[in-house]
Amino acid sequence: MKNIICCIIMLTPLIITSQSTQKPVLHAKEWLAITGKPLGASAGAQIFIKGGNAIDASCAMLAATSTMWDVLSWGGETQALIYNPHTKEVIGINALGVAPTGATADFFLDKDMKYPPQYGPLAAVTPGTPGGLMTMLAEYGTMSLKEVLAPAIDLASGYPIEAQTANQIESHKEKIKAWPYSKEVYLTHQGEEREAPHAGEIFIQDDLRQTLEKLIEAESKALAKGLSRKDAIYAAYDRFYKGDIADEFVRGTQEQGGLITKEDLANWQVYIEKPDKVNYKGIDVYKLTSWVQGPVLLQSLNMMEQLDMECMQYNSAKYMHGLYQVMNMAFADRDFYYGDPYFAPAEPMEGLLSKEYAKERVSQINWEQNDAHVLPGNPYLYQNKKVDNPYLKYIEQMDTVDVSSVSPLRQSEDDEFPLDDFYSGTTSIQAADKEGWVVSITPSGGWVPAVIAGKTGVGLSQRMQSFVLKEEENPFNVVEPGKRPRATLTPSMALKDGKPHISFAIQGGDSQDQNGLQFFLNMVEFGMNVQEAVEAANMNSFQMKGSFGQHEIKPGLMLVRDDTPVWTRRALKKMGYKIELRDRTSGPMNAIYFDWVQGSMWGGSSNYGEDYGIGW
Repeated sequence: MKNIICCIIMLTPLIITSQSTQKPVLHAKEWLAITGKPLGASAGAQIFIKGGNAIDASCAMLAATSTMWDVLSWGGETQALIYNPHTKEVIGINALGVAPTGATADFFLDKDMKYPPQYGPLAAVTPGTPGGLMTMLAEYGTMSLKEVLAPAIDLASGYPIEAQTANQIESHKEKIKAWPYSKEVYLTHQGEEREAPHAGEIFIQDDLRQTLEKLIEAESKALAKGLSRKDAIYAAYDRFYKGDIADEFVRGTQEQGGLITKEDLANWQVYIEKPDKVNYKGIDVYKLTSWVQGPVLLQSLNMMEQLDMECMQYNSAKYMHGLYQVMNMAFADRDFYYGDPYFAPAEPMEGLLSKEYAKERVSQINWEQNDAHVLPGNPYLYQNKKVDNPYLKYIEQMDTVDVSSVSPLRQSEDDEFPLDDFYSGTTSIQAADKEGWVVSITPSGGWVPAVIAGKTGVGLSQRMQSFVLKEEENPFNVVEPGKRPRATLTPSMALKDGKPHISFAIQGGDSQDQNGLQFFLNMVEFGMNVQEAVEAANMNSFQMKGSFGQHEIKPGLMLVRDDTPVWTRRALKKMGYKIELRDRTSGPMNAIYFDWVQGSMWGGSSNYGEDYGIGW
């Protein structure tokens, strides 16, 4: 099987040579802190310097980037993988918000909506980031909430806003004007030609500062009563989700037309989970399960393992075609079978992650042409307890997209590349320390333009839009109160010989596991170091239902880096692809590689955005 596929794919073996990178590798022995903004990485470094561990530092980075509106706010959601050096286990943190009371499919269908809205108060699920941060800190950290939130409180008191965020506010100012609390925070020059802050302007968020200080106050009062560090942090948690902060959050949300109730906040909880795992050629790769898109990477690795990678050339036409077809199948399964595992029906994850199922899917690949009409497979055949697939009727009735109607992303190569929907906001956080703690986080939600909930300073999530409203589209992801939407957020971690090998995370909506897959293969198969791998040219597919807006699908559309050779592009076009070009296609991506021979850590932070790392 492998030899046959090898002969089809490639006649020339790959030779990897060393390449220069725009950013250097980050070398460290004691600790590494990497995230989406330089000031965010500085917050993590501050905590490490004060003696905190990787959990403490990652919580400080999460708090800082949430305060900076780095494509997330405090009302967003947090997803994490943590390696515990004492138990030798990888732990999953599920801090994704849920649909509020009243958020039913009929509620949105009665408003003539095809999906829940992209923006506004009805786009909000309950906030998850505060609970996720405090749970991680209480369970695995060493420092107080007061110490960890100090950089974020300083930022909320006023920090020099970056051009990227300031310009994003300006571009969305008409939406922002509809929400009174958002207008007061975001638009610092109301009535002027430019109403958003200027780059470098000291941006002050006094309401948010007061909210964060209320959390510290709750912790301090609990400590004064003799409670433990852990219980004191949970006292602050309760103030956010059950106390006066919750009261104002709910009041401000409902005033603007949102559905979230006090009971929704009080009943929500963080889950500490066992993540999904597959083994790829001796490396255990971990992802959060079906409430995010993470298993897409695991399914793809199972399929790539069936191919003879030794005779594939990096970013040749056949390699990119093979990747595209593998991802077509994994995303078709994602779009139909993934959803909240705490709600019925139960996702067929056993079958989806089966090696035998991967073999069946690979056998269906057409190596000459893109299959623009890939449908979900039947993983129920590969469950341990075989049962009939109750949803085959929906697959048989699925409409296929008219490929000739697929429009390009831009009218010309001079147009700005559209980012808002497909790549909708995320940041990533990577942290590791000499004790052995490793943290990989992809928080998100509450990005600009967000509705701010009253006088809390907290921006609401927009994650509701990732639900569907009809069972035939995805029976596992139909909106209902208390349910988590299937999100795109997807941290990654790999262990080799029982020890941390690579920790990585990528921002960018539906592109995350595409870029994560290629990053992993860049290191494992093509011999790149971590910085080369995060900067390397990737291919992106748009042949899946988008997780945002109107959930568009664009079969055959492929993004490649603009230095891709003309003959490669020509070969891809002959296979049925519509090619888009961009100067960077790798992320933004952050990663840590663990060099157990030298006893050091190698950090990578891509040249795509404003991501930045600091190590010692």
